[in-house]
Amino acid sequence: MASTVNGDNSARQPVTTLAGFSSENAVATTWASGQLVLEDAEVYWISSVRPDGRPHVTPLLGIWLDGAMYFCTGDDERKAKNLESNSHCILTTGCNNLDGLDVVVEGKVAKVSGKTELQSAADTYESKYGSHFTSPDGTWFGLGDSIRQSKVVLYRLAPARVLGFAKGETFSQTRWEFA
Repeated sequence: MASTVNGDNSARQPVTTLAGFSSENAVATTWASGQLVLEDAEVYWISSVRPDGRPHVTPLLGIWLDGAMYFCTGDDERKAKNLESNSHCILTTGCNNLDGLDVVVEGKVAKVSGKTELQSAADTYESKYGSHFTSPDGTWFGLGDSIRQSKVVLYRLAPARVLGFAKGETFSQTRWEFA
């Protein structure tokens, strides 16, 4: 993992509780398990709110770095316009079957502009997504450099609350609250 660039968020440990809608005998999922899902997922879904109050949901790529989620978009994209007027959003990932762990991150985004943080995020994107970012025939070729040069808008979503929905033999809903 890259060095801390936005404060020592990676050391923030949430308060963990087992929430309602859990099976009898369910136990709370550990934060380490929830964080691993955030680190390993390839696709995330962002939910934001349009200026007129209607919801907007779209898939995107993202990274977990130093205790926060990062994602990028063009400044003319709908999600960028939404986040400009309302910085609250939800980022979701998981699996579309009845096994595994779905994770929902709630919080406020901040635009990233610091050179060190941009560099660290771009490096992490390239490391995570490999040839999709670094090969001339890759789907997002050059995006790492676009992040470094602020040609796209990079957002940091520091979690306020994260929900984990474990599915399988036992279903559980875990809440991780960050101070």
